Amino acid sequence: MFKIFYAFVWLLTLLPLKVLYVLSDFIYVIVYYIGKYRRKVVRANLTKSFPEKSLEDIIQIERKFYHYFCDLFIETMYQINMSEKEILKRVKIVNADIINDFYLQNKSVMIMTAHYCNWEWLSSLTLSLSHKNSLHNIYKKLKDKSFDQFMIDLRTKYGAGIIEMQDLFKIMLHKRNEDELATYGMISDQRPAAQSIRFWMTFLNQDTPVFVGTEQLSKKFDYPVVFLAISRIKRGYYSAEVKLLESEPKNTAPNEITEKYMRMLEENIKAAPEYWLWTHNRWKYKREIIS
Repeated sequence: MFKIFYAFVWLLTLLPLKVLYVLSDFIYVIVYYIGKYRRKVVRANLTKSFPEKSLEDIIQIERKFYHYFCDLFIETMYQINMSEKEILKRVKIVNADIINDFYLQNKSVMIMTAHYCNWEWLSSLTLSLSHKNSLHNIYKKLKDKSFDQFMIDLRTKYGAGIIEMQDLFKIMLHKRNEDELATYGMISDQRPAAQSIRFWMTFLNQDTPVFVGTEQLSKKFDYPVVFLAISRIKRGYYSAEVKLLESEPKNTAPNEITEKYMRMLEENIKAAPEYWLWTHNRWKYKREIIS
């Protein structure tokens, strides 16, 4: 079944992206109006995150989100046949020299980014780094082996490496011992597992459990931390800006780096909320129940 899916997608993505967006528009109608995919979760998340907005405004954001959600699916699949030349045209990396300058100081770097805009295309950052193939994306293994390998192939297409979450500490330790510079890309806005919650903060007007693993690793290894902030320029085109979060993690207070990151992300979301992944039930856990 997967081979049939892959062959179909491979052939489909030979078409220009502007043609595939017509398909995205059709998928949007099915997903939003007919299938109503996770509409209750999205509506609840938006309503609680923006209590000052009217129902009409919430529905407008909701529709924009689902439209973009379908574009994101198409863009991710399109990467199968997208060349380095094309992705460099579609994703403009700003301030990559912040990372390259740390390399000159013989320092590896931690990236904190989010499920915002097209995070899958951020693997193209590796093409802007002075040490080629030094970017390593951290991921959680998928249950379906064929689809897991499919996503690995996409995420390593331009030379980036990939590390499964459970192997990260061991690999970071090995690379440090071998004096091998690396940049570790972490999507840090996900909901922590209930047993792993260590920090809560107000985020988008809600009491939110926050993932602190990136900060803990940055302090353990004393690696600088940057935020990779992506914004959508227009359909199929993005800007990804490297912003310094902390150059000396060991000198920061507990949760300081994580809170800085979440505040930056919050600013991005409030500016253009339709580009965040609202289908995820991020506020499933309540502090009083977990505690």
